[in-house]
Amino acid sequence: MSDILTWNDEGQPFSPRFQDVYHSITGALAQARHVFLGGCGLPEAWAKARQWRVLETGFGLGLNFLATWFAWREDPRRPQILHFVSVEAYPVSAADIRRAAAPYPELQELGERLADQWHGLLPGFHRLAFEGGRVLLTLCIGDARPMLRAHQPFEADSLFLDGFSPAVNADMWSPEVFKTLARFCRPGTAVATWTVARAARDALVPLGFVLEKAPGLPPKRDCLRGRYAPAWPVRRRPQAEDAERVQSPGRCAVIGAGLAGAAVAHALAQRGWQVTVLDAADRPASGASALPFGLMAPHVSPDDALLSRLTRAGIRATWAQLHALGLTEGVDWAPTAAVERRDAASLRLPPEWAEAGGWNETTPATAAALAAAGLPPGTPALFHARAGWVKPHRLVAAWLDHPAIAFSAGARVEHIEAAPTGGWRLRDAGGRVLADADRVVIAAGPATRRLAPTLPLQPVRGQIVWGEMPPAMAAVGSRIPVNGDGHLIASVRASADIARPLQWMTGSTYEPGDTDTAIRPTDRAHNLARLARLHPALAAFAQDPQAVLRDWAGVRCASADRRPLVGPVDPAEPAGPWACTALGSRGLSFAALCAELLAARWHGEPLPVPAAQARALDTRRLWR
Repeated sequence: MSDILTWNDEGQPFSPRFQDVYHSITGALAQARHVFLGGCGLPEAWAKARQWRVLETGFGLGLNFLATWFAWREDPRRPQILHFVSVEAYPVSAADIRRAAAPYPELQELGERLADQWHGLLPGFHRLAFEGGRVLLTLCIGDARPMLRAHQPFEADSLFLDGFSPAVNADMWSPEVFKTLARFCRPGTAVATWTVARAARDALVPLGFVLEKAPGLPPKRDCLRGRYAPAWPVRRRPQAEDAERVQSPGRCAVIGAGLAGAAVAHALAQRGWQVTVLDAADRPASGASALPFGLMAPHVSPDDALLSRLTRAGIRATWAQLHALGLTEGVDWAPTAAVERRDAASLRLPPEWAEAGGWNETTPATAAALAAAGLPPGTPALFHARAGWVKPHRLVAAWLDHPAIAFSAGARVEHIEAAPTGGWRLRDAGGRVLADADRVVIAAGPATRRLAPTLPLQPVRGQIVWGEMPPAMAAVGSRIPVNGDGHLIASVRASADIARPLQWMTGSTYEPGDTDTAIRPTDRAHNLARLARLHPALAAFAQDPQAVLRDWAGVRCASADRRPLVGPVDPAEPAGPWACTALGSRGLSFAALCAELLAARWHGEPLPVPAAQARALDTRRLWR
């Protein structure tokens, strides 16, 4: 689906596919400011708003987004969160994004930051985060109508109708697309476009849009602007969605200070909540999130199954957080890539990826990738470019390091009850009040079962073995993680002190229903036997009698269908306690995504994933 564009001698981008230019000779930035921002009354219109939601057709080279982002950044009255949702059927290259922004000094830095996240754009939704998560771009790769229909409708504040001319791209300007766009409008939603084509006006007016011609940007004489003002009552969203949404941020109690709880706390704090995180332990990341370091790698299936799509979305969300939070690359985490061993018959990739123009970030492993993993040439394997290791406790600490988040240690919540003045009251076993809050989120891993017994949760014990790499092992060892039957993470720095030996780790066991965290010699033997199959060269060093090995065990939480659970504990009480749990062995991949999904649902925001994927994570799927 990747498009090829050309640049003429004047530096104007041209699409051979549509035989049309991306913007007029006046310039893309001038067009973005005059036609789209000016046409929607921005930035004045968003003054004092908590959030602003722009919906665009035709992302192109991203200049409308960059201009809107720049206006948001420069405005002291800017909304706390800026959402920009855009559809694009034929994404250009990152180099073209940079080149398009280069002529505009105020946009060059923003263009670089956009281009840095411009990767892996397979068909579907992609959430790109900037400004610490306060500017959120939801990029929908595919034809306009199916991409719009894949959304759970949200109320757009501004509607940018862009794209190539209706004369060459009629589908983008069709009545069917405009009818779908109207589902996202509220009374007062502003609309702007550069075209005054009769077909566009005739399609918009019957849907309830009031339009007017306005002076255009030369060489165009006119442009079009207006608002959504139907003469008939607008159908409201489902009552269940109304009930789960909040009028404004308040106080939230999050139970659990692991990956799930810390991610939820941070996502809500970013939206103005005052959050108290309660945990029975004396410090955060004391349960399964105390794993020394873990692997974050996508699941890949020939049919691009639901889990595959969710892990890609989750890794993108976590990747953005690792950068935004300032974690130290090479010490707290490392974008190493990963090699996944498979049998030769299981190397098939989704056939549609071949049509996606090189946006795929998983490929058959090359000889160079196998060498970097310390594996013999010809080993059947896949190479995941978007993978790496992360120290969970460092990510948890970064999420909780927010002025609107308070951590309460030694706070074992036993009872959640309605508070006399509204909201919820949390008590310990002795009846002591631990917190009062407007909303509650249970993200306590296996302990979630105690507070939400209706959720079908299962504890899963896991044990790993790890240690320091002697010089001989480091010389042979893998520079990038290897997974398959178990996984191996090697060459991990213990700290910023480069004189300290590198570390390695392998595992984990998977024991459903087991909550015992005592170390078991049989599990160590099991892990080392799997390592011998996964990476014989490193296994030989690990089984040396002189090797100093350490073990760690923790208990994860999984659902019956192995998917996370995000939603109300009781579907009949959508404003009651919520759960964000059952991340299983993919906490690093799912925590940030699930937290953003929860926050988006509370605030009526555009979701980070298609509506169907959101329903697949919703607790209410258990009662459907």
